[in-house]
Amino acid sequence: MAPDVMDDLQELKALLDQAKRPRVKSLLSAEIERLQKGLIENEAKPAAPLEKIPVAAPEPRYTTVDSFSWDQDDKSVKIYIGIEGASADKVSSKFQDESFEIKIEDLGGKNYRCGVPRLHKPIDPAASNVIVKPKRLVVVLKKMATARWTDLHYKEDKFKPDEGKNPMAGIMDLMKNMYDEGDDNMKKTIAQAWTDARAKQGGL
Repeated sequence: MAPDVMDDLQELKALLDQAKRPRVKSLLSAEIERLQKGLIENEAKPAAPLEKIPVAAPEPRYTTVDSFSWDQDDKSVKIYIGIEGASADKVSSKFQDESFEIKIEDLGGKNYRCGVPRLHKPIDPAASNVIVKPKRLVVVLKKMATARWTDLHYKEDKFKPDEGKNPMAGIMDLMKNMYDEGDDNMKKTIAQAWTDARAKQGGL
């Protein structure tokens, strides 16, 4: 806009030099003074501050703690995480039906997390919690059903028969799995059972 105003001023000044009548000169002088005043005020105004673009905070980095111990009774599972010096206000927990995650923020300048993405059996999230102690964290998982867990992590039940298979085929698969998983005595027992079964079939 300033270049247009300067052009207007130059033209008004040229007209003022050519004007003869006092009233015309007065009008031209007043307009020239108004434009000059506007230029001075615009120059005196501070420049508009640049709009600040918000910068997203970087995602915190976590060190995964995958070494811990656990035990259980019929109603709950306790997980012991060997982390010292954590304060309760820096520890957060997330419990779901079949998983949990514990986060420890800013411990010695680092962040830590520990969890199991799929537990062996369902838990009650509302009744589960984490206890912060000076030398460790204790995660208490409330079982949904009163039972003993064979593992902390979910595993497919290899010994569950497939309902779509022939019953005899299911038994054979079960025997094979038991043979693969068993010790030497188990393998000898199963091998003898197979031998006896074949001998009986031959006698028939």
